[in-house]
Amino acid sequence: MTVPGRRSSTFSRLLRHGFTDPSDARRLLDLPELAALRDDSVLLDALGATADPDLALRGLVRLVEAQPDEERPTFTSTLLSAKPFRDRLLGVLGASEALADHLARHPRDWQALVTYEAADLNPGVAEFEQGLAEAADPVALRVAYRRCLLAIAARDVCGTAEVAQTAAELADLATATLRAALALARGAAPDDAAVCRLAVIAMGKCGGHELNYVSDVDVIFVAEPAEGAEEGKAMQAATRLASHLMRICSETTVEGTIWPVDANLRPEGRNGPLVRTLTSHLAYYQRWAKTWEFQALLKARAVAGDPELGAAYIEAVSPLVWQAAERENFVADVQKMRRRVVDNIPAAQVDRELKLGPGGLRDVEFAVQLLQLVHGRSDATLHSGSTLDALKALAAGGYVGRADAAQLDEAYRFLRAMEHFIQLYRLRRTHLVPEGESDLRRLGRSLGLRTDPVAELNKQWKRHAAVVRRLHEKIFYRPLLDAVAQLAPGETRLSPKAAGQRLEALGYADPAAALRHLEALASGVTRKAAIQRTLLPVLLGWFADSADPDAGLLGFRRVSDALGKTPWYLRLLRDEGAAAENLARVLSAGRLAPDLLLRAPEAVAILGDPEGLKPRGRDHLEQEILAAVGRADGAEQAVAAARGVRRRELFRTAAADLIGSYGTEESPRELDPGALVDGVGRALTDLNAATISGALRAAVREGWGDTLPTRFAVIGMGRFGGNELGYGSDADVLFVHEPREGVDEQEAAQAANRVVSEIRRLLQVPTADPPLLIDADLRPEGKSGPMVRTLNSYGAYYRRWSLVWESQALLRAEPMAGDRELADRFIELIDPLRYPAEGLGEEAVREIRRLKARMETERLPRGADPTLHTKLGRGGLSDVEWTVQLLQMRHGWAEPGLRTTRTRDALAAAHAAGLIPTEEAQTLDEAWVLATRVRNAVMLVRGRPGDTFPSDGRELAAVGRYLGYGPGHVGEMVDDYRRTTRRARAIVEELFYGA
Repeated sequence: MTVPGRRSSTFSRLLRHGFTDPSDARRLLDLPELAALRDDSVLLDALGATADPDLALRGLVRLVEAQPDEERPTFTSTLLSAKPFRDRLLGVLGASEALADHLARHPRDWQALVTYEAADLNPGVAEFEQGLAEAADPVALRVAYRRCLLAIAARDVCGTAEVAQTAAELADLATATLRAALALARGAAPDDAAVCRLAVIAMGKCGGHELNYVSDVDVIFVAEPAEGAEEGKAMQAATRLASHLMRICSETTVEGTIWPVDANLRPEGRNGPLVRTLTSHLAYYQRWAKTWEFQALLKARAVAGDPELGAAYIEAVSPLVWQAAERENFVADVQKMRRRVVDNIPAAQVDRELKLGPGGLRDVEFAVQLLQLVHGRSDATLHSGSTLDALKALAAGGYVGRADAAQLDEAYRFLRAMEHFIQLYRLRRTHLVPEGESDLRRLGRSLGLRTDPVAELNKQWKRHAAVVRRLHEKIFYRPLLDAVAQLAPGETRLSPKAAGQRLEALGYADPAAALRHLEALASGVTRKAAIQRTLLPVLLGWFADSADPDAGLLGFRRVSDALGKTPWYLRLLRDEGAAAENLARVLSAGRLAPDLLLRAPEAVAILGDPEGLKPRGRDHLEQEILAAVGRADGAEQAVAAARGVRRRELFRTAAADLIGSYGTEESPRELDPGALVDGVGRALTDLNAATISGALRAAVREGWGDTLPTRFAVIGMGRFGGNELGYGSDADVLFVHEPREGVDEQEAAQAANRVVSEIRRLLQVPTADPPLLIDADLRPEGKSGPMVRTLNSYGAYYRRWSLVWESQALLRAEPMAGDRELADRFIELIDPLRYPAEGLGEEAVREIRRLKARMETERLPRGADPTLHTKLGRGGLSDVEWTVQLLQMRHGWAEPGLRTTRTRDALAAAHAAGLIPTEEAQTLDEAWVLATRVRNAVMLVRGRPGDTFPSDGRELAAVGRYLGYGPGHVGEMVDDYRRTTRRARAIVEELFYGA
């Protein structure tokens, strides 16, 4: 009979001891099997101290029930009398459902937790081998493995072993298990064992002596023939032994599995042979291995099999590991690998991913390994496979700041402890933080968080992840600043040699100059220097993620020298998240944008304004320029103001293009290259049209006041008229005028010619701003004809003398500046010429084809590769444009959509009208966009126009980055260009030449 008040008292007591289901706990405590235990207050206190008292009690009941009747009194008396055993057993039961299952199946294994000798507190491989020694088959090996694991987990949950020691013990247990599995495989095939020497090399966390509870054990197998054995037969035998070892550990039996053995880190991965000779391994690493493979070898450790062969393997590959940092694009390859890992995490899991997500374990490991590989070339103290040991050595050597290293160490230990306890619960391989309240509560209590376990766990987890996110890349760059700055007493400085090595690994061609720039920027005690020291670690990373880090750092120094005394500049970079990264991208992507910025550094403010990179429309620009012209004294001052606006807008356009092409942390890369091309073409066209309008207003005001004696219009031609200007394009134009009523024609003509001359002069006067070159060579009679004509003169010429190429050129004619009504009448005049009624005759078609063929043979520069010339080469701009223009002249009279000056719009209209099949239209569009982007890239990178890929390696790499190709992929870029334009040329042969 239950006393009425007793239930309430017991219920409250169970709640106080951390039980979440007191009713069930009381039911279990009342079971007959627990009669000898239930009234012991010490037991309840011990249960309450576990991570999950309910789970611990359930596990205890199962274990007691599983005890043979004659052994149960011994178990219960030991549990009540031996505190260390009680804490260890209940600690395991409260943290691991899987190990409770094991104990229920093997009820005598509790005795593995009773011993408390000194060796038991710090077991090594020898102790674990002894624990596995009696396992005669794979099933027995699993049972013995779990028994050893039980002792490791007990030390872990009781705090006897800290997280790094636990990881090392797990790695030692894995070593002993691999040795036992190999012994079983050898015993099953003694003939195979006799003809080969086989060594097992641990990789990854096992090799690094920092294994998880449940993890793939990464290995590489190396073998040699035994004395007198044939190599081929020996390698087959070694392969059979290695495969059997893997099955022994990996296969599921009635006792479950141990862990998967993964040999995919071997040369050629799963496509390569499972076992190789040492010579074969070395041949692969010396010739074919990728950067990540050397990074993986950093943790290689011989653990089982032939010890001499294992030692020979480690001795042979170690020098290769420490030469990896000398490989081209080393840092970029490692960082790209890290980004690829993050990108492959499912979006729904990224916030719970403890290992691979941002601010996770892998961030610490990658950062540490990167620094080891860079500086381990000249400092053997860094040659460690353990992340925490390596981090300690990096701090001791001054390669990482002590405070940063301490924070990373603390964060890494916390995250690893989380990972351990998440996996320990069910002994499943997972790195995801659970979502359930009870799981989070158990995890928090496992970590010693008892007041409000879930809230405290989330708070600490987020804090440590934020530390890792902030530091994992900065630790690579911050010591570079310490190398040139005043340090606090006791801090270790990165030596000039080590700083140079690190800069060189980052891709800096001139590390000495880079260090001088850093010293100029970051040394001193001023507020400016302090802010620079905060900014530069991040900026250095962004510069390194470009084709020319030297140029980025130099540009930043020059901009900072120019603006350093202005209060808003450093505040902008520090406080506006996007501004600093945008600036880094712009400064390190080529010469054009930095040159434009350095002519007026205050334009850097554009980069911090959320709306700053959006192009200003033509009306807005024209209004600003005409207002500036109206305020100026004299034509030259007026056009100088107009050209200043143009320079600023050129920078805005180039910056938006570069940032859209590269992408930033806040703004992903623009995936549609056509949108980038259209944006640049439209922005530059609007800008040049507004600038010409300003020059026209200035020239008229200087010579005639408000009104010119003749009406005057500027017609855009070529890429200008097509709204397809590139950074290096001239402005092709026609000038047209019409005398005002009562004005003599000669006077009007003289005025028009003076205006044209003055516009061209003003736009080319040498100043700090880039000139705007006006090209009127597409006018009637070309260079031999008058620079400007009346509307009637154009009409007379076109009626009598016009050639078919002139009609073709007029397809791009569009009003740009001056008298709009006169310009519209000019367009009415030329429409019948460019869109002839009933289309072009056959003779005209043949003439266009002859002109194109002659241009291909005569105008391509001598020595130019016709497969890579963007304008005149195979499948380039000329091929696509002449094909589209021929369709416009043949069908424009009947298809209104073809009556456009824009190539891509005309191509889309031709497809919509059924004149070009879908695939062919897409191919021509892709080729045209690609060739246009290459031309834009060349101008952005070199600062001067060009129609083919640069020959300089660094410039070519910068073009590749602009086009979306990572470091080391310029060959792929050129191949893609050739393939795209080759397909386009085949379509041109068919559509244009009628082949």
